[in-house]
Amino acid sequence: MVNKYVFVLVMLISASLGLQAQERYGKTANLGVGLGYYGYLGRSVPAFHFNYEFDVAPSFTLAPFVGLHTYRHEYHKGNPHHLHYWYRQTVIPIGGKATYYFDQILEAGKDWDFYLAGSLGFAVIRTTWSSNYPGDRTIHGGPSNLYWDAHIGAEYHINSKVGLFLDLSTGVSTFGIAIHN
Repeated sequence: MVNKYVFVLVMLISASLGLQAQERYGKTANLGVGLGYYGYLGRSVPAFHFNYEFDVAPSFTLAPFVGLHTYRHEYHKGNPHHLHYWYRQTVIPIGGKATYYFDQILEAGKDWDFYLAGSLGFAVIRTTWSSNYPGDRTIHGGPSNLYWDAHIGAEYHINSKVGLFLDLSTGVSTFGIAIHN
């Protein structure tokens, strides 16, 4: 009977030591550039994204983020070479990203990280119009102030401090650099 308790105690200690030896993903700054596809535009636009990850639990991080994308939309009247008016929209998403790493499940080596994530936040939207537009300046069907995105990604560690990542998502996909503290 005592042997069972000793065995369980040894297993619990081994498991806790194994948890302490797990890779840490937090204390990581991620800077990415890429393309955002927004259905209301009908095309992709350049996007920039920054987040900083904090460890919350083994294989799980939370990261505050900020992004940026801007585009110009032109409307022509009659002749396509005759510009009727334009507007520029700048969107700055701000929020949090939750990430779960599957390295242990996938038995990935120390050089690779694989993850699924979700982002939620709000978007600061600013629109400027050409001076010759006299009409309603409301954009119908444009971006929402609610921002959400689903991600799947991978990071390759160049060394213990720097990695390269590819983050594919439902809105803004980026390629970038990860700096580990």
